[in-house]
Order: sequence, then structure tokens, then C-alpha cells
Amino acid sequence: MPPEILASLKPEFVTPVVGFLCAENTEETGGIYEVGGGFVSKLRWERSAGAVFKADETFTPSSVGAKWEEITDFEKANEYPTSIMDTDFLALLERAKQADANPKAEDLRYDGQVAIITGAGGGLGKAYALLFAKLGASVVVNDLGGSATGQGSDSRAADLVVDEIRKAGGKAVANYDSVEEGDKVVETALKAFGRVDILVNNAGILRDKSFARMSDADWDLVHRVHLRGTYKVVQAAWPHFVKQKYGRIINTASAVGLYGNFGQTNYSAAKLGIVGFTKTLALEGQRKNIIANVIAPNAGTRMTATIMPPEMVEAFKPEYVAPLVAYLGHSSNEDTGGIFEVGSGWIAKVRWQRTGGYGFPANRELTPEQVASQWSRITDFEDGRATNPETTQDSLQSFMENFGNVEEEAPKEEGGLDVEAAKKMTFETLEFSYEEREAILYALGVGCKRTDTRFVYENDENFGVLPTFGVVPSFTTMNTVPIGDFLPNFNPMMLLHGEQFLSLKKPIPTCGTLKSQARVIDILDKGKGASVIIGVTTTDESNEVVFENEFTLFIRGSGGFGGQSKGADRGAASAANTIPNRKPDAVVTEKTSEDQAALYRLSGDYNPLHIDPDMSAVGGFEVPILHGLCSFGISGKHVLKTFGNNDPASFANIKARFAKHVFPGETLETSMWKEGNKVIFQTRVVERDVVAISNAAVELNVSSVRDSKL
Repeated sequence: MPPEILASLKPEFVTPVVGFLCAENTEETGGIYEVGGGFVSKLRWERSAGAVFKADETFTPSSVGAKWEEITDFEKANEYPTSIMDTDFLALLERAKQADANPKAEDLRYDGQVAIITGAGGGLGKAYALLFAKLGASVVVNDLGGSATGQGSDSRAADLVVDEIRKAGGKAVANYDSVEEGDKVVETALKAFGRVDILVNNAGILRDKSFARMSDADWDLVHRVHLRGTYKVVQAAWPHFVKQKYGRIINTASAVGLYGNFGQTNYSAAKLGIVGFTKTLALEGQRKNIIANVIAPNAGTRMTATIMPPEMVEAFKPEYVAPLVAYLGHSSNEDTGGIFEVGSGWIAKVRWQRTGGYGFPANRELTPEQVASQWSRITDFEDGRATNPETTQDSLQSFMENFGNVEEEAPKEEGGLDVEAAKKMTFETLEFSYEEREAILYALGVGCKRTDTRFVYENDENFGVLPTFGVVPSFTTMNTVPIGDFLPNFNPMMLLHGEQFLSLKKPIPTCGTLKSQARVIDILDKGKGASVIIGVTTTDESNEVVFENEFTLFIRGSGGFGGQSKGADRGAASAANTIPNRKPDAVVTEKTSEDQAALYRLSGDYNPLHIDPDMSAVGGFEVPILHGLCSFGISGKHVLKTFGNNDPASFANIKARFAKHVFPGETLETSMWKEGNKVIFQTRVVERDVVAISNAAVELNVSSVRDSKL
């Protein structure tokens, strides 16, 4: 790679993602992520609906070819399996038995070609060998003759299959070597038939144990047979494929390799390794007419007999897998690098799906906290931006595109505002001690009733703290930032609270001592005014972050200092939260009390604008107005009850823009639209028909919330 690209793919863009995934409060597990150059995305398997064939003698390689478009069609009801249990093979088998007749097509033949089948002494390999021989191929039946766990050897297994082929009029020879001696396997084909055209790597063993009980021998033997054995036989056949400019390779993976399975770490690792190996063979062999594909079969064999009940082993005949293998080995097949799940008369294709991800500024330091703030977008497969990378070029494209995602430095004027210096300022850490009383007082301040015992009665078995209480300890800390020390023409009377963002890392304790420290996140030049974004991080007595706030303050008359007018994307904190073009999924209406502001101020916001008529008159209001954070809390309460099952743990974050003032006694109407794990909402003052809170949303912790019943 060019030096400038390597410089952009620095490890400092990877370690914050690792840091986030290692955080104690991170619940992500089993995930696969692509990370580089400031771009972060998640991967998952996407599977076509596939095709079901009638499970009888008409299920042939030619019938597979006739339905190939259906097998590989990703435009229908695709699936996203995460477990081997997500596929109901018994149900598929019933469908296969009742299916319409398979399409008739001219038989695919392999006359004059030589096929090597490893592990062909029984099960799947035997079914492959018999089918290829029946259709004209000369077959090398390889089988060491060992046990299902890789012990011992016996030539009889291979000999019996060879005898069966010869008695049916076919051509076959036996080979008894281990697949780790791939050169000997291929040499058998060359000596007997003079060439090799098709290679089916099928040999395998099982050494199933839980990871804690697995020995090095269990791990190594499985990898030697499956992964190294596949490599060694391909290595021996490859020069012959290249020389004759023709070759067909079918390797064997497993659904266990794709999705994992308890007690099979050795097997799953080896099988997924075979997937990557096959993908690369396909790339290197394509120009030489060497086609390589990999299958994940489900069949009753000697190996699976150790983990399946007998009736299932009998039902899942290897003969329901063999037609796909034979089709992939035919000269008419030009698909390469494919992954196919097969069994019970069903065949489907599997591919990667990648989220649209998120690109962080390529010229800024990336932190685990920033990764956390964008995690919902990084892992969102449903926002219409998902792609299906097939090559390393596809993978790198998003990284390369993000190289141009550069955040401009804020301009500075001599004697003017130094935004970067303000960001580096440190401020006093404040403690906030509270009891259940303060949590209850806040709940009453945002309109909870005596019947809301979960939030107003300390002896309720589910007593908890409203998530939006998180603004209370942070409010005083926000005021430790001396805005007048760095912002020109600052007048506190010209300050408006524009937006609020609260991110919850864990449920708020019902009592205790919290510590909060503020910082300047950004200062934006809005021309006639300035936007100051102050962050406050709050930790508990164990020094764990409980929540983080971002206060966006608009100061009229302090703009024009030559700074940026638009800040960096801060994820959920700066999301537009545009209302969907449909009716809301839920609407909650609540009339506030005329004493609402007088009650809410007891939670710490003693601004006289909300209680003193003279001060409110100076501000241009007939009567004292309601605190914006009170309306914020009321709206949050509506979302919590409607989509969070009143469980404080359901809130991941909440963001709101304060659009208009509210007078105590007015009615607030919160309209909500659920979009995945996000609830976009808007709060309207009914009496004046004005929007008080806009561009607002709550992101829910999916594991903690119920599905909407609306």
C-alpha cells in the first residue's frame, strides 16, 4: 500500500474499538467488526431463502443447475442466522418430501474426468464418490479408515466403496493415506488415471469438548485433519490444475464454523479457516479456470452420529447433499468463492452483510467514548446502508472513503477566541450527595403521581430513579465553566439553553454520592451568537461512569469571532432526529400543574426566571415559565412508560432541542415514532399549538425493553 494509505490505517483507530469492547458495561459478544482509518462497521451472515428439492431419485446435479438462480437469489426473504439451531432441517426435510417434482434437465456428465474424494469410505464422501462414478467420472476413494475421533486406520472402508463402484460398472481406485500427505493422494490419481480434474475435500474428525476441558491434542488433531489436510491435498493438486487450465475444488466447512457451537471450538475454528482458504483459492484460481467453493452440509454420517439421535441421522441422508457437490464440480458451473448451506433437500447461499457503519474524523483522536456514542449506528443493519462485501477491495472501500473525512481546524484570530485552548481547560469536580428523598422530589417535579410508586415510594419493590434525573447532579457542575473567561461579549442574560443530551451508562443509584466534572466540548460561531457545548461526566463512588450530559447553550451577541459554524458529528448527541413521514406510533398527553415550576426548582435549578414574575417580565414573559429540563423530564417519562416498560434500565440516551417555552398549567402532548431501538419524539403545547421540544429521541437498550404492543 502507498505510505499515505498506511499512515491513515494507523492502529490508533483500532484500539478505541477494542477498548470499548473490553469495557465492563459492554454487552456485545460474538460480534465481528471491520475497523480501520476511522471507519467502524459490523458484519453478519446473510443467507438466501434458497431452494427446496423433492427428496427422491430425481434430485440430481442437473436439477440443482436448473434452480441455481433460486438458490443464489438474495432478493427474496433473506435470513440472518446466528446459531446452528436457527435452521429447522426436519421441517425442510418435510417440505422436500412434499415438494413438486424436480425440474427435468439433461444429465450432467463427467466422462473422461478424474475426481478425488477424501474421507470417502462412508457418509458424505461415499455418497459423493458413488454419484460422480455413476455420472462417468473416474474416482479416487481416499479414506484412512480411522475412527470418528481420528484414531487407527483400516483399508476396508475405502475398498468397499471401490468394489461397489466397480460392480456398478464404474471406475475407481482406493487410497489409504492421511490427507496430511496430500501428495500421495494426488499421486494415486495420476498413476491410475493420468490426471485430476475435481477435488472434494471431505475428510474430517471430531474431538468435541468444552473449551475449558480441551487439550492441545484435541485442538491440534482436528486442525491437522480439517484445515491442514485440506491445504495439503489442494497444494498437491494445484500445479496440475494450473497446467491444464482447469480445476474444480469443493471444500467442506460447517454451520458450526459459520455460527459456532458449544463444545466445538476446535472444529468451528478449523471450519471457518477453510472458508477463508477457499475464498482466496477462488481469487487466485479464477483466471486459470480453477473454480473453488465451500459447503456447510448437514447430514447423518459417522461423525454426526456422535451428536445426533439415530432417527435424525437416518433422516438426513448424505444423498441429499451430494447433488450440490456434483454440480459445483461440473464444468458448467462458473460460480466461485461461494458458501452454501445444504441438507435435507435444501440448498442456500451464504454471504457477508456489513452495516453502513460510522466514519469518525480521520484527523482527530478517537476514543472509546466516541465509539460508544455511535455504537447504535455502527451496528445498525436496518437503516438501508448495509452492503455485501465480496472482496478485500470492497472491504477497504469504506476505509478509503473515510480518509477524506477531515474535520477542519477552527480558525484563530490574534486576541480572539482560542477554541482548542478552551477545550483543554479543566474545571472543579463537584460532589452531589442525595437520598431517596431527592429522587422522589424530582419525580414529583416532572409530574409523577402518588400511583407511580416505582418512582415516588422508597419501599416499592422496584423503586428506582427516573433516567432524566441524570441532569440534576450535572446542572450545578455545568456552571463551573466560566464562559465569560473565554467567550467575547458574554452576558448571562443572553444565554438560552438550546439542547440537552443525556447518556446513561448504568441505572442511577437510588442514593449515594456522585462526582461530576465539566469540560468544553466545542464552541461554534453562529454569527450573531455563539453555541457553547459543555459536557459533564458523572461517576459513582466506585469511580464508574453513571451518566454523561451535554448542555448546548446559545449565547446571543457573542458570535463573530471567526470560528467554525458547524461542529463535528457527535452521534446521538447531535442527531437530527427527523420525524418519520407517518402517524405517530403513540401519543401521550399530560396537563402540567400551575405549581410545576415551583416544585421542579427544588431539584436544583433556582433560576428566578421560573418563579419571580418581575424576572420573567424582564425576559418578556407574562408569567414565570416552566424549566426546559422539566418539560424534558416529562417527555422522557412518557417515552419510558410507553416503550421502556417504566424500567429505568431501558434508556441508553435521550436528546432534545428546546424549541419554545412552556407555561405552568399548559398541556404537553408527546408524539412518538419507534424506529428500531430509537424512539423519535416531539412535544407540543396543546393550548397554543406550538412545538416545545423538537429533534428529540430516546435510544433504548434493546435487551431491557419490551416490544411495543401498539
